[in-house]
Amino acid sequence: QVQLVESGGGLVQTGGSLNLSCTTSHGTFSINAMAWHRQAPGKEREFVGQIGWTGGSTFYADSVKGRFTISRDSSKNTVNLLINSLKPDDTAVYYCAARRWPKSSGYDYWGQGTQVTVSS
Repeated sequence: QVQLVESGGGLVQTGGSLNLSCTTSHGTFSINAMAWHRQAPGKEREFVGQIGWTGGSTFYADSVKGRFTISRDSSKNTVNLLINSLKPDDTAVYYCAARRWPKSSGYDYWGQGTQVTVSS
């Protein structure tokens, strides 16, 4: 069973940057993609971006393109989310997710989330 643990959230001022990390363990060989989602207060969870676990290809939601960057460190089984030019609208709980082979959509494992709060 893949386990995901997010870290790096916190309180940041508008315009600042934050780097979130997601560390995976147990059965990472079964992963083909990792993703970040977020859920703001009173809103549904939304997709932020994804990275291929082996090839490293990425794609992002239109709403975050240019400010969010996902990277991976396979040696550390870690996926990172760098957020630049933070806005109050970025305030949310950020979740890491993983997809198993051979699926091509959806996510099978989720972390507990890390809170990001952006002050104006």
